[in-house]
Amino acid sequence: MGIDCVLFDRLVELSTRFQPKGRTLMLGRQSFGIQTKFRAEYERSLQSNGIDGKRFDFLQEDGFSETLMAKLGFGTMETLDFSDYEGASIIHDLNQLPPKKLEKKFDLIFDGGTIEHVFNVPNALETVFRMLKPGGRFISANGLNGWYGHGMYQFNPELVWTFWKRACNCNVIDCRALPIEPLSDYDHVVFEDPALTGHRLRLKNKIGPGRTYLYYEIEKTKESHLPQYALQSDYEATWQGHRNAGEIRLDEARG
Repeated sequence: MGIDCVLFDRLVELSTRFQPKGRTLMLGRQSFGIQTKFRAEYERSLQSNGIDGKRFDFLQEDGFSETLMAKLGFGTMETLDFSDYEGASIIHDLNQLPPKKLEKKFDLIFDGGTIEHVFNVPNALETVFRMLKPGGRFISANGLNGWYGHGMYQFNPELVWTFWKRACNCNVIDCRALPIEPLSDYDHVVFEDPALTGHRLRLKNKIGPGRTYLYYEIEKTKESHLPQYALQSDYEATWQGHRNAGEIRLDEARG
């Protein structure tokens, strides 16, 4: 997708509270340019977050975003992609789990719209988990609504809370709907964990029909771990107290 005005704003805000000390990585070599229609919003974002500079200070001649990332304090960001056609520094297929040399190496991983183009999403998410160091952050912005025909998938906040929080025991720091229009009639909707209520999120008329990101930030901790499986929260509540498939498989193995 590349980093547009609203993702610029999120990254600027992130830079005020998280500065990675080690290696950092972006999935796909993300582009960055100024959207003329919203040019005043870049300065507004910088000023409101107490950062000196003008929007043009963050551009680079080839149209990519390493300069932006470095100037925001995210270090010399490496890039991972399926091919080297855009100059990625690490060549890897996210449908496959990462080599050992990439495990627990990164303090920050940024996905500005790559995983939605990967067929094997579970492997892609596990790859991110494996590459993150404890204490590291994963920032993701992929399609939630309105990205018809863009990638293979659009994503639901249930995935964030089910996989990253309950299955992997990571901290979910932010999870929201982010319209790509900074002046949209629809505000950011912050998603709470559906497991807190036992029913699905009720979002009718809260999210607009236009292109909207599922934007989230998670932190891997020393207590985080990969799960054997992940269950959607409302079904897990419904099945509570009943014999489930996992127990049946275990009984069959014993028998």
